[in-house]
Amino acid sequence: MPEGARILLVCDDEEMVGYFREKLIVEGGHSVVFASGSQAALENFKQNSFDVTILKFDLPDMPMQGLIKDFKQIDPNCLIIAFIENASPDVLKGLSQLEVYDFISRPIDQEKLFFLIEKWVRLRAELLINQKLSQGLKEHNSALEKQNILLAQRIEDSAKNLSRLYEDLRSTYMRTIKVLAQAIDARDHYTHSHSENVAGYSVAIGAEMGLSARDIEIIREACELHDLGKIGIEDAILSKEAELTPEEWVQIKRHPVTAAQILEPLTFLQDVIELIRQHHEHFDGSGYPEGRKGEDIFLGARIIHLADAYDSMRSARSYRKTPLSKEEALLEIKINRGKQFDPKVVDAFLKIVDKLPVT
Repeated sequence: MPEGARILLVCDDEEMVGYFREKLIVEGGHSVVFASGSQAALENFKQNSFDVTILKFDLPDMPMQGLIKDFKQIDPNCLIIAFIENASPDVLKGLSQLEVYDFISRPIDQEKLFFLIEKWVRLRAELLINQKLSQGLKEHNSALEKQNILLAQRIEDSAKNLSRLYEDLRSTYMRTIKVLAQAIDARDHYTHSHSENVAGYSVAIGAEMGLSARDIEIIREACELHDLGKIGIEDAILSKEAELTPEEWVQIKRHPVTAAQILEPLTFLQDVIELIRQHHEHFDGSGYPEGRKGEDIFLGARIIHLADAYDSMRSARSYRKTPLSKEEALLEIKINRGKQFDPKVVDAFLKIVDKLPVT
């Protein structure tokens, strides 16, 4: 668990306040401010910066919707976890209409509570870094415009400096894009570390197939960014438990192209962009977005597609709460050898799957 998380607990139930005090402060090591009513909560919220707010659903002195609205006006990025006495259908229906991140109910799932706090504290730190990077990029670009006039006058003497500036700018762009991709993975706990897992599997497959260090690095970068296009997909679709409608599938199938369009201005990522664009193509031509087939699909994309599918099968998802076992996932891959997956990639994967750190 992250140390020093700043938590505001708004609850008028003394028994539950005692419970949270023990779990969050004693066991979790967090800093917690307690408020029994809405006005005290708002005053604390205005005067302090909190990572997480745990809010009891039925406070008597102010409707929850109004209190949440006040919190959001003070800090639009605040994370609110609702505490409800019981998760009845009517309560959950009302909760879905509020701007809350998640909920906990009696009996408290301590693992879920600690997970939500840890995930948001990390995400909040990443978002703050991203905001600073974005501001830094604007200032840096402005400085570069002025500096380019001078650099043009002494191009020979400044060749080494230009190369260094380019690498710095490239590194800055990549850090910004990767933070954004990580934030997308962290939108819900089902996809937490998904891109990291896919990268690990893909690198191992590439090494087994004898790819060059440069090709493996391109594949790794593509894995880290492969779901970037999901930024354009509604949360309701990504977390939907029921079967997707044809219209919703259109949105899902658009995400490789959306990612490619986002990254297109970064010319140094052209090889990476093409792998991202093709990572949902199937070996038999039944994939998307272009219906490419066989060797017409870049080898790196064929590797990422198998790694992505394996991690998805081995992980819980909104539409499938119980992940497939390792044996079930491998059977699916074997059944689809030569159909969805490149036979050469499947054979390489089967050789190294038992050596993977996460299987």
